[in-house]
Amino acid sequence: MPLKRELSLASTTLYGIGIILGAGIYALVGAGAGFAGNMLWLAFLLGALIAVFTALSYAELSSMFQKEAAEYVYTRRAFGREALSFLVGLTLVMSGVISSALVALAFGGYLSFLIGGSAIIYAIALLLVMSLLNYWGIRESAGFNNVSTVIEAGGLVLIVVLAFFFARPSAPVDYFQLPASGLTGILAAVGVIYFAFIGFENVANISEEVKDGRKTVPRAILLSLAICAILYALVSIAVFMLASAQELSGSQAPLALAASKIIPQAGLLLAVIALFATANTVLIFLVSTSRILYGVSRECSLPGQFSKLSARGTPAYSVAFAGIAAIIASTYGNLTHIAQLTNLGVFIAYFFVNAALIKLRFSKHKREFTSPSPFGIPVFAILGALASLFMLAQFQANIWLAAITIISAGMLAFLAYKKFYPRAETCSA
Repeated sequence: MPLKRELSLASTTLYGIGIILGAGIYALVGAGAGFAGNMLWLAFLLGALIAVFTALSYAELSSMFQKEAAEYVYTRRAFGREALSFLVGLTLVMSGVISSALVALAFGGYLSFLIGGSAIIYAIALLLVMSLLNYWGIRESAGFNNVSTVIEAGGLVLIVVLAFFFARPSAPVDYFQLPASGLTGILAAVGVIYFAFIGFENVANISEEVKDGRKTVPRAILLSLAICAILYALVSIAVFMLASAQELSGSQAPLALAASKIIPQAGLLLAVIALFATANTVLIFLVSTSRILYGVSRECSLPGQFSKLSARGTPAYSVAFAGIAAIIASTYGNLTHIAQLTNLGVFIAYFFVNAALIKLRFSKHKREFTSPSPFGIPVFAILGALASLFMLAQFQANIWLAAITIISAGMLAFLAYKKFYPRAETCSA
């Protein structure tokens, strides 16, 4: 039984915006300010530039292949190696699970800011509720996302309005003041706040649930990224008119803190909006992660249970696995480390996606979108691959060790599964 195509361009774009917005600004603007100081805007600009390179590759590839587990499919079709494709899918499952945990912890931080209590307990409760909604169906999940996205975008607009029209900083903000660690601090900030741009690629992982996906998905990827980049640029400038880098980096709810400097009630409102933003992002990460598991299973690289659909048309085993794994990850509690581990996994996948486009650019596959290519050379895919390698070099040894441990365990499980439990059924072509 195939997945149902129920999402329009508007819903698909809102899906992308929802996962991007809630994933970053509300969760990590404080951590980014701690690294980059007043030049946080430059970190966001660099992050947007890196994202655009890879977004163009996703847009073109998604117009060629309409499959869940998009990155797995792209690398499998380009290089024909199942183990490599599984590794790419595994890094994104790792990132999706950890992303769900990270944003759930951010939700817990904002709820704790409002009513007190344990952020981790609140995070676990949210993951349970969102897993149930994920199981219920894509239409219901998309409906919650559409409402939440409008609310969370409104919160960012409120920050910009308060800053530009009501803030009276005691001294002019020097937006070109380098942090104490210089350019290293800005690059470190990119390594953390790039999480704010993660999400556009997940639009490709619901391709089989989008109407006229070959045209709709590429448009939704680029539209959602462009809208979020503009909002980020405005917020990263506005926030320092309201609070210092030290104040922001020391707060569990940095945007609520910033808004409360002008109107105390605005801080409360921002905290409530952040609850919608982070809850929505958790839902979308769980949806996309479960669809990756579904797609990889359908390609016979995971047990068949992961691709079995429930009576509601959702991959029940994949939904359950994503939710349980995220709950386990949420008990770690270190936002910065979790964000860096997520980003590392995403950059690994980005490298292979860009490499896949370079390989497939001259293939005969039909496509509805082709990224700009001066002299016929896929320049943006090459830049995306190089940028991904550069960003991978910025992560510290402890983050690499954690990633290698998780990926190695997953690859060993894959090799054991292929050796001892070969599947006889026909796989997706």
